[in-house]
Amino acid sequence: MKALYPGSFDPITYGHLDVLQRARKVFDQLTVAVVENPRKAPLFSAQERRRLVEESLREVGIDDVPVIVYSGLLIECAKQLGVVAIVRGLRATSDFDYEFQMALTNRDLDSDIETVFFMTAGRYSFLSSSIVKEVKRYGGDVSKFVPRCVERALAEKFGLPR
Repeated sequence: MKALYPGSFDPITYGHLDVLQRARKVFDQLTVAVVENPRKAPLFSAQERRRLVEESLREVGIDDVPVIVYSGLLIECAKQLGVVAIVRGLRATSDFDYEFQMALTNRDLDSDIETVFFMTAGRYSFLSSSIVKEVKRYGGDVSKFVPRCVERALAEKFGLPR
């Protein structure tokens, strides 16, 4: 069974990687899709985010998960890839409301593709890309939250020493 793990990954965190690693145990093939969302102003370009996801996967020893960039309707991307499921991570109940709405919309658009939710590990339940960027922007240590390649990229973006 093939699945798709979409997200903005601006940047990817250990919370994302936790969900990804557990989804790999459930699905035969998993693809990560970096979202290009015109309503958001990401810190990293889509290609930079793709590169950081690929480097992060290598850093944690994962070499069998392709990473793509997409824009448009997620369900169309899922159809093109021939997946049976969309993987989504949940941190807290606040995530659930939005994710539930999106899952129902995607089901209305194509009832053959399921949304599967994975709860992130408790130690990452508070973690978000926004928090990581804020901490790093002010020179804080984010090594517990992101792979080394992401930490270096954030330092470079914010003009901080590596």
